[in-house]
Amino acid sequence: MNEIQKYKEKTFEEIKHIDEFGNEYWKARELMLALEYKRWDKFCNVIENAKIACEKSYYVIEDHFSHMGKMVKIGSKTSRTIMDYKLSRYACYLIVQNADPRKESVALGQTYFAIQTRKQEISEIEYSKLTEDEKRFYQRNLTKKGNYSLNRTAMKSGVKNLDKFHNAGYKGLYNGETANDIAKRKKLRYREDILDNMGSVELAANLFRITQTEQKLINDNIRSESDANEAHYTIGKNIREVIAKNGGTMPEKLPTPKKSLKELERENKNKLVTNIKNK
Repeated sequence: MNEIQKYKEKTFEEIKHIDEFGNEYWKARELMLALEYKRWDKFCNVIENAKIACEKSYYVIEDHFSHMGKMVKIGSKTSRTIMDYKLSRYACYLIVQNADPRKESVALGQTYFAIQTRKQEISEIEYSKLTEDEKRFYQRNLTKKGNYSLNRTAMKSGVKNLDKFHNAGYKGLYNGETANDIAKRKKLRYREDILDNMGSVELAANLFRITQTEQKLINDNIRSESDANEAHYTIGKNIREVIAKNGGTMPEKLPTPKKSLKELERENKNKLVTNIKNK
């Protein structure tokens, strides 16, 4: 790998941001500069083509191309908001695929985002080879992203009380238990995350609840809080019925792991620090 390629790949990584939910994203105006576009209007044409590709792939455009504002100074005491986008990795991948291939930075961007997008995917065979804790981390990451997307869709559907909305789903899946009930049963500390204290099978059931609820809100064009709560409860209950029909273990009967994912993260961090000190 030559020095130019190293520099460009480092550039794409350096302009990556992490939001409050732990999700990575890129800002369109920063990506524009990294891809050596000088004019925003020309880069907007690339973004619009990427949006079309996103829609044709049956993805929700707003989940990957979110509008965001950026304050810029236009005088000594004056500033104004200019348009920008919050882009997912998939959105960046579509953008570089639709950008000018004659630009060396675009070609490098295509390689970078294609490889990095593939690294985030995992096949059934690869998943089966993971340890239980590794499966938990993988499923937990998916539930974080799923809940973030579900929250946005729920609010568009009229939901104002997200706690009540999520409890409706838990009640359906856990035979009437709320998040607090689940936490008490698992003997967790105050405000300790219940999803961080689930095994991979229990997390998978909740991920299914999350994704199916979001699709129902969208497909049924739900626009009231009570209907959204009812839909979440119904999806949770339906998943519970499927588990029973297939002879599976009910989620409340699944064992709680001895260590939460937060504890495992701390242990791994401490091991890393110890190894560095011993070198």
